[in-house]
Amino acid sequence: MSKRGPDTHPADAFSRKLRLLRENTARLWRNHRSMLLVAIALAGLAGTLSSALQWRNAIVVDEEISALRAGRDRPIATDAKPELLLARIEFLARRDEIDGARVLVDALDRDGREDLSAMGRYALANALLRRAFDLIERGDLDGAGPFVNLSKREYRRALQLAPSYWDAKFNFDVASRLVRDYPSFEQENGDELQAEPKKLWTDAPGVPKGLP
Repeated sequence: MSKRGPDTHPADAFSRKLRLLRENTARLWRNHRSMLLVAIALAGLAGTLSSALQWRNAIVVDEEISALRAGRDRPIATDAKPELLLARIEFLARRDEIDGARVLVDALDRDGREDLSAMGRYALANALLRRAFDLIERGDLDGAGPFVNLSKREYRRALQLAPSYWDAKFNFDVASRLVRDYPSFEQENGDELQAEPKKLWTDAPGVPKGLP
């Protein structure tokens, strides 16, 4: 039986390979140290700039929201942050700008934030109900009916998204009581408002292809 020499022992061979790996690594570090340091520095700088940009964007969004809540309009895109969309929906709804609020409510729904969508639907419903009350006070019951039913629909949607939303439930009950007090508001299909489309489009301009 042949015997392995000391140079052919597996442990010795492994040690030589490990030594060569360390030497090659050290040589690579000496030769490319400057480039590696620059790459590491650039990676760190990129991470810092990204964080700073995110921080700055968050500040801008907060400033826009604060302005809208203070009554200063800030036109925004439909792909804005959900919190900013909600702030402008509430701004427009307070001024009874129903069509503008409706567009942003639909955009907010696409973000998938059900809590914020419920608040947007609630704000829109309030604007619709205020319009109905204004028309009732002027004696225009025919004009008020569609807005009462539309407000009920939006309150119901808010409650579907947030069943414990007490304010939406309370105002939904108020709108329902109006229907009981003014039976002419009740239509065959309730708040789907299939009947009298021409009257609805006259009272709520800009509503595309059916109801919201």
